[in-house]
Amino acid sequence: MKLARWGLIIQTIGIIGAVARSWPFTKAMRLGENWQSPLLKLEEAPPVSIIVPARDEALNIERCLRSLLAQDYPDFEIVVVDDGSQDRTPQIVERLAAEDARLKIVRLDDQLPLGWAGKPHAMQAGVLAACSKSSWLLFTDADTRHNPSALLRAVSETLYGKADLFSVLSEIEMRSFWEKLLMPIAITGIGMQYPFDEVNAPDSKLAVANGQFLLLRRTLYDKVGGYAGKLRNSLLDDRDMALAVKAAGGRLMLRNGRDLLSVRMYRSFAEIWAGWRKNAFVGSRAAYLTVPLSILVCIFMGAMPFLQLPYALLKWTTSKGKQGKVLLSLSALQVVTTVYSRRRLDESLGLPFQYSVLNPLGMLVFAGILSDSMWRSLTGRGLSWKGRSYENAARSQQLI
Repeated sequence: MKLARWGLIIQTIGIIGAVARSWPFTKAMRLGENWQSPLLKLEEAPPVSIIVPARDEALNIERCLRSLLAQDYPDFEIVVVDDGSQDRTPQIVERLAAEDARLKIVRLDDQLPLGWAGKPHAMQAGVLAACSKSSWLLFTDADTRHNPSALLRAVSETLYGKADLFSVLSEIEMRSFWEKLLMPIAITGIGMQYPFDEVNAPDSKLAVANGQFLLLRRTLYDKVGGYAGKLRNSLLDDRDMALAVKAAGGRLMLRNGRDLLSVRMYRSFAEIWAGWRKNAFVGSRAAYLTVPLSILVCIFMGAMPFLQLPYALLKWTTSKGKQGKVLLSLSALQVVTTVYSRRRLDESLGLPFQYSVLNPLGMLVFAGILSDSMWRSLTGRGLSWKGRSYENAARSQQLI
């Protein structure tokens, strides 16, 4: 019994420690954006090329491009790279390009050149087609929607802060049950592994960026070899570009940009599983250690407290000694701490209370996603995304 009691105490300490680790991230998400710069005068705004890789994005691409074309920025172009789409993506882009000369399309074959991952190949093609006078490149995903002032505010903040790479966390659109349950767990995990303060600190080697909005000085892009160098096979092109920029002496700036852009990343349980399965292992720091540890945390700290509480309550009602009281007290503390931590983030995301209570279900599902990602990465079975399979995913865990 003493061993079980000590195990419960250690479990409780672990839960409190995990909540403390996530606290700065959830606080940053609650506080909203923290912008310091005045807006640039329009005549001072440098030319920007916006690169949008798109593969089978017929559901999203028009919304994205119309929001980009509506930017209140004076000098920009949009290069859409159709990456072998099999749906109506190219036809939609061509129709919009006929309406606005700032938009052009680059067509790629479905077959990738040897040694390339899909998205880096598409982004490099976009840069090659971009106007040579553009001193800044903005890489953004086809499923994003941008506030009209997003580009002007981002460029202003970047120049004011003398950054070389600027990125933001976006507003995540969540409509289905599984999106609302699982997406907060995923973004919290990223925030815990990549704290804002460390990413933004010049003396820290930690680096990450969000590929949904990645604004990069073109000279730094060329200096690190762009996506044609070490990053051509990257499955985490945004994180690896951030690492490359920092390794080259560039300055990173990561902000909460939820009022700048929004994105609906996934629309179904199957898409959520496939998307995070692709990213979870290769995107984790020290993945061979942290991913197995995260699986255990999901099970024993995320789900077990909710299973222990009924047993603890039964033990308390039938036991006359201190054992039942200790068990019930610690179990209740674990549940309250977990629910409160999830609720803090859910409130800022506009999610109702029931998803905080259902968090243990989400943690068990995420344990499955992490396990699948690790197994596929390490066994060579490969990770798949949008019809392409990457068999040597573990080798691209970190390329810089």
